[in-house]
Amino acid sequence: MKRKILAGAFVMLGTILGACAPSGAYYVRYGPPAPRYAVVGVAPGPGYVWTNGYWDWRGSNWGWAEGRWVRPPRARAVWVGPEWRHEGSGWRFHRGYWR
Repeated sequence: MKRKILAGAFVMLGTILGACAPSGAYYVRYGPPAPRYAVVGVAPGPGYVWTNGYWDWRGSNWGWAEGRWVRPPRARAVWVGPEWRHEGSGWRFHRGYWR
């Protein structure tokens, strides 16, 4: 009986910790291609912020995610762009977020 309770507790703990893991962070063996640059243009209205495009790993290949104009979710929010970081023997992607 104690083993079943202990096993259930470990399963629950694993589920909780798995849900706390950062979403969108993943690891690939080689880095992304050089970034693409384009003309940003004019914001569609007051309060919009430009978010740069980035290389995204899609299945087994690189795909370019275009930059776009977005409205911040709250006043004084700052966009922290996504980035690829060289970690160990590969590259880890960290999605952008509002700070």
